[in-house]
Amino acid sequence: MQEKHLFEYAVIRIVPRVEREEFINVGVVLYCANQKFLKMLFELNEERILAFAPHIDIVQVRAYLCAFRQICVGDLEAGLIATLPIAERFRWLTAARSTVLQTSMVHPGLCTNANETLQGLFSKLVVL
Repeated sequence: MQEKHLFEYAVIRIVPRVEREEFINVGVVLYCANQKFLKMLFELNEERILAFAPHIDIVQVRAYLCAFRQICVGDLEAGLIATLPIAERFRWLTAARSTVLQTSMVHPGLCTNANETLQGLFSKLVVL
């Protein structure tokens, strides 16, 4: 039997009007310390998002999500945050914020393969 590893994940959401607290799930970020894994997946269904929030700047939202991904992989173009240790990057990405792009609370679990777990969570929580 394969060893199980603790992982943590959060759902990435678009919150067009923060005061209304309505959102659309667009991604998942997953961190597993034992596997030295920090990765995020996202998908922008532009038609759905624009039906929900016609005023939203999709280009800007996509840029924010790409910056999230750059931070996950430690891409120096993302700035100093990308140079932090992996656990600190995850904590920064999942910190509470009042912006158009937010994450859910962090949820724990056990996995044998962090990438497969990320794919499964993405399929369940984001992809329609």
